[in-house]
Amino acid sequence: MVSCSACSRRCRAREREAGVQRCPHCGQRLAGSGARSNSRAAALLLAAAILYVPANWFPIFYIDLLGQAESDTILQGIVELFAADMALVGLVVFFASIMVPLLKILGLGGLLLAAARGRSGRRRGRTLLYRVIEGVGRWSMIDVFVVSLLISLVQFGALASFRPGRGAACFAVVVILTMLAAQSFDPRTIWDPREEEI
Repeated sequence: MVSCSACSRRCRAREREAGVQRCPHCGQRLAGSGARSNSRAAALLLAAAILYVPANWFPIFYIDLLGQAESDTILQGIVELFAADMALVGLVVFFASIMVPLLKILGLGGLLLAAARGRSGRRRGRTLLYRVIEGVGRWSMIDVFVVSLLISLVQFGALASFRPGRGAACFAVVVILTMLAAQSFDPRTIWDPREEEI
């Protein structure tokens, strides 16, 4: 069944029919599942992939402590955590800040590519991957939450101040774009009937 984008009537989609299918009620052209949503997801994912580089390149925060300014990128902060014998916290930050967004971008890109090429194998695995990507999305905001919490807590006038850097803004946008891309992806395209791969 395909939902008409104009009148919302559910119409029966005829498989492998040549030509354009139209809604019998209003005559609107029927788009197969995921035709527009996967294009939107691909555009959002491309923007997230582009912004992933400045999110890790620019400083995520600036600390002014007794008149001396310091800035750290995500990776520099992880290195400092390891140097301070906080390896467990460093691993959590590395996984949540660097690996999770990268794996989400690669995983969703693989799903979009497989849907565009009409791959019929490993559908259950791809469905599970999509559910994991969608479920992990909300937890990626933890870094942005930590930065905003530090901004509100570490304000001691002339002694110390904490402010976000360009990396924090880029990172927040990457997280939001990957969440929107995961929501825009139509998982029905994983199960669409296709010709068997050669």
